[in-house]
Amino acid sequence: MTIETQGDQRTEQAHKLVAASISRDLGFLLAKLHATGSVLNNRALAEFDLKERSYSVLILANSGLEPTQREMADFLSLDPSQIVALVDELEKRRLVVRAPGKQDRRAKTVTATAKGEKLLQQASQAAQQAEAEVLGGLAAEESAQLKALLRKALWGGAGTSD
Repeated sequence: MTIETQGDQRTEQAHKLVAASISRDLGFLLAKLHATGSVLNNRALAEFDLKERSYSVLILANSGLEPTQREMADFLSLDPSQIVALVDELEKRRLVVRAPGKQDRRAKTVTATAKGEKLLQQASQAAQQAEAEVLGGLAAEESAQLKALLRKALWGGAGTSD
């Protein structure tokens, strides 16, 4: 993982603090990795006028799973009002469309448009490069293992296969 610092003194301070017990705390490590990844993702996605959250919604809308806004909110651990705002923005750009749910017409499913699919393909390459930078200290097998372990920790046996 690349840590942006200004000068050798800050680099030394960052490495010095790795000796603190918090550097072995799972919550801290996950938060730190997420924060670093978010910065790099948002930077990579900026040229597509996307941020990490809108990109995540676009991925789910393009999944073929016809997620509802509520399912997206639950899956992404966001408030439903945040999903509505994200979908509104993507819909305004004609990247997604809402439709009544098949089982509950009051629930709105979100699906990517052809324009959304095309933008997602382009943005995915940039996001993959950002991920490679975040996980640059790991071998490819270690990166795959880390993702598999995180999926297993989050969802048990579900979602652990690619």
